Amino acid sequence: MNLADWFDPVDEQLLNNLATSDTWEKSITIHKGRFPSWRRKHLAVFGVDTLSFFSEKHHEKTPADYVRQKLYPLKKGRGAYQIVDLGNLIVGDTIEDTHQRLIQVCEILYEHQVIPIILGGSHSLDYAQFRAYESQGKLISMVSIDAKIDVEEPQKNPVAHTHTKQILSHKPNFLFNYNHLAHQNYLNSSQALDTLEQLYFEAYSIGQIRKDLQEVEPIMRYADMLSFDLSAVKMEYAPAQIQAQLMGLSAEEACQLCWFGGLSEKLTSFGIYEFCPAYDERQKTASLIATMIWYFVEGYYDRVKLKDFDSNAFMKYLVSALDNSNHINMVFYKHKVTQKWWMEVPYPSELSSAQESIIIPCSYKDYQTANKGEVPDRWISIYAKLV
Repeated sequence: MNLADWFDPVDEQLLNNLATSDTWEKSITIHKGRFPSWRRKHLAVFGVDTLSFFSEKHHEKTPADYVRQKLYPLKKGRGAYQIVDLGNLIVGDTIEDTHQRLIQVCEILYEHQVIPIILGGSHSLDYAQFRAYESQGKLISMVSIDAKIDVEEPQKNPVAHTHTKQILSHKPNFLFNYNHLAHQNYLNSSQALDTLEQLYFEAYSIGQIRKDLQEVEPIMRYADMLSFDLSAVKMEYAPAQIQAQLMGLSAEEACQLCWFGGLSEKLTSFGIYEFCPAYDERQKTASLIATMIWYFVEGYYDRVKLKDFDSNAFMKYLVSALDNSNHINMVFYKHKVTQKWWMEVPYPSELSSAQESIIIPCSYKDYQTANKGEVPDRWISIYAKLV
């Protein structure tokens, strides 16, 4: 597959010949007339305009082009900026055809360790973002940020309300961990939350994550894939959504979460979905998406490559906790530079495994909980998946 055959170039009317050398426009490689070299890049931005399949409201440019108008003038951050804008994916005749194209594009980018930044489009596109991992033959973890938990039955509801159920029920199953962030309780049935709980997956409401946003960082640090539905953001900051909500994340909180995603050394794809320019008052939403991307990229270039947990880069802590009258010896690690925490979760003794334990990201609060003699919820949740 030749990626050049699958993308339309960026409209050169979006480019500013007077842009200074320290802007995004002059700091990245943009698909204009000739398809750019992408294999040695770190990140690849591209648009996927599927809203025409779901909405009669049309716009003059693609949604991604409206974002580019706000993104390109931003100042370059501190990183090396090996970034390419591939342009806009040529959509198929149906949403299913477009999904297949996106799967193939993401598979190629994953194979070459290039992180796609997908500008959608219907949130259902994250099913394609997810399916592209199948060819890697390994278990992955996913974070979805959305006001709703989209696990309704596919036969009776629009695809935008069912894509999460498709991900959770996909065969073969290669989803190890799923975390849903910023849902709003009055928009979700108890059955939706029960579905996640039965699978030992976690959901954190907008109120829960707002209590301490730093507690979300370990969740993001364990994710391979980040899917962000703009409905999670307050209408005040992101009005250009078909299902805009009065309540939700602030612009600052949305950018903070994107920065956490960029920081995660494990994370290899990022999608922002449900941007509908026809509803964008004073281009607020396009500006917010551009800023979210800026913070994601800043996080990416702040990544710290980890060494062996037995190396001198880490402090090791042994703690004894109690779970149902059983003593559990827990092992924690703290990186001396970043001050970030990890903990070991052992495989159940009855399972034959070459590995005796896995090491997962955690927070200082998890260590404090263990020091009180209690087993952290994060430990219990992962252990349940290993049984």
